Amino acid sequence: MLAACIAVLLLPAGRTAEMAHIAAASSEAQAAGIAPRERRSTAPVNLTIAATGDFLIHSPVWLRAAANGGGHRYDFAPMFRYIRPYIRGADLAFCHMETPLTRKAPSGYPIFNTPPGLVRAIVSTGWDACSTASNHSLDQGQFGIDATLSTLRRHGIDAAGTARSARGARRIVLLRAKGVTVAFLAYTAVSNGQIEPHPWSVAWANPAEILSDARRARRAGADAVVVNLHWGDEYATQPSAFQVALARRLTASRDITAVIGQHAHVVEPIRRINGKLVVFGEGNLISNQTPSCCAPGAQDGLLALLRLRVVPGGAARLRRVDYVPLWVRHPDYAVLPVRRALVHGLAPAGELKASWRRTVGTVGRRRVYAPWAARRP
Repeated sequence: MLAACIAVLLLPAGRTAEMAHIAAASSEAQAAGIAPRERRSTAPVNLTIAATGDFLIHSPVWLRAAANGGGHRYDFAPMFRYIRPYIRGADLAFCHMETPLTRKAPSGYPIFNTPPGLVRAIVSTGWDACSTASNHSLDQGQFGIDATLSTLRRHGIDAAGTARSARGARRIVLLRAKGVTVAFLAYTAVSNGQIEPHPWSVAWANPAEILSDARRARRAGADAVVVNLHWGDEYATQPSAFQVALARRLTASRDITAVIGQHAHVVEPIRRINGKLVVFGEGNLISNQTPSCCAPGAQDGLLALLRLRVVPGGAARLRRVDYVPLWVRHPDYAVLPVRRALVHGLAPAGELKASWRRTVGTVGRRRVYAPWAARRP
């Protein structure tokens, strides 16, 4: 990754090169704990952001990671080796941490606790930041939120969507790549009914608050604002009325560049709303879900490549979305790009072709969004 994180109250390890910018922060940026825009070339910049679906670590997945690590540690990295070129080839990459990470004994559905060793794979694969707002954010209470954020940031991965304090909840995540500053905001519209420890523990998908945060991000120097939403109905391949209404509200704002989402555990369409592309649902990135337990597309997912064009001093525009259909192979839980898996015989051809048809049939194919068929990521 070429990105450098600059939006911090406490800078993550390895990101201290941006400290000089914080010294010159405006009052608005200081209030948000972030740094203002730096001077740069006036030439337009093309930027690619990779975004992926849920890390949903059921017990068979973490047991496989333990086997990968010889029983001494959890090694999730082999599961992502086939998508690593896409993640590392992007200018920025965002992931979605569905479940808490703590050092307590791991557990799966329905009350998750994921081994912190997953973060080593996140780093080695190349993700820059993760959303942490989901219906499982509170599975381990505030302790789980605190441990998750500490683990991610200790490894240089920033996070949005949950907080350790009221001050932290107002913090805007900004990342820089190619001289462009991108804000990453994350919220959940669904919960599992747990009692929220504090009003600021989880960022809820309140449209007024999202729009306010987007405005603050812009004032603090963001050239582009990406909103990540945990929303929709489980196993529904079409967006709900709530999703469509919220997408219309958010895309009407000049402050918001792109909207991406997860939660349904199956892929949902990409659609143009108010002239902006919305990735409604990326499905699971990795899980133990299969058609036998859940839905025909439960092993499917997509990796979205957001192609932005940023004109310094002007608006950032999401020009198109290239998406990579994915399928989770069992029993090693390798996440496979479907087209490449077909070419190289990495899984049964019938399974892969059915997955491709489901994903492309649901997501769609238009001039401004289509399955990525290039020879290289």
